[in-house]
Amino acid sequence: MKPKTVFITGANGALGSYITGTFLKTGARVIGASLHISATEFPQANFEGVSLDFTRSELVSRTVADIAARHDGLDVVVHVLGGFAGGQSVAETTNATWEQMRDLNLTSAFFVLREVIPHLRRSPYGRFIAIGSLAATAPHANLGAYVVFKAALATLVQTVALENKDSHLTANIVLPDTMDTPANRKSMPDADFSTWLNPQDVADLVLWLADERAAHVNGAAIPIVGRHS
Repeated sequence: MKPKTVFITGANGALGSYITGTFLKTGARVIGASLHISATEFPQANFEGVSLDFTRSELVSRTVADIAARHDGLDVVVHVLGGFAGGQSVAETTNATWEQMRDLNLTSAFFVLREVIPHLRRSPYGRFIAIGSLAATAPHANLGAYVVFKAALATLVQTVALENKDSHLTANIVLPDTMDTPANRKSMPDADFSTWLNPQDVADLVLWLADERAAHVNGAAIPIVGRHS
């Protein structure tokens, strides 16, 4: 991965930090973006932090163009950015919750994809990998807004895979089960954490999908669960 340029959204989140750290260890040039991020969070010389609101299309367009110009293109894009809200039935879901889930889980990915696809198509090994959710493979009561937009994200990524089969670009989505993160432990203190998924396992799968050896994997929605689930 050393000569490659990797762009990671949500780079300093609970899962994003694992993914960013994993790519940095390979020697790749990593541009990590989030709403608020600092270079001190990842002090390696091959890291560059970019603060970006992914719900604003003009900022996404300008930022991607700037990164590609400075680094002579993009090779790998990992879209980790997302958000979770639950506990409301469809009848109780507010406009604010619906719009938040739409913007964080779907619209942001659309804005990113629209800008990075031309650069990934020019790369001899373009890779787009998104993080979805295993929960979104089926309906769930009181998770309507979250599940709808995560499911739509998978369809969006698979559509990109179909539309770019004439190039070296592949597009895949990883569907993690519940991950062992501080936020999840806090929200579900009585759960059996031993059954939860290690975020590093997700990061390792993402890294493999970005490798040249995964060139034959395209349009896949890959579930990944805890070791004892």
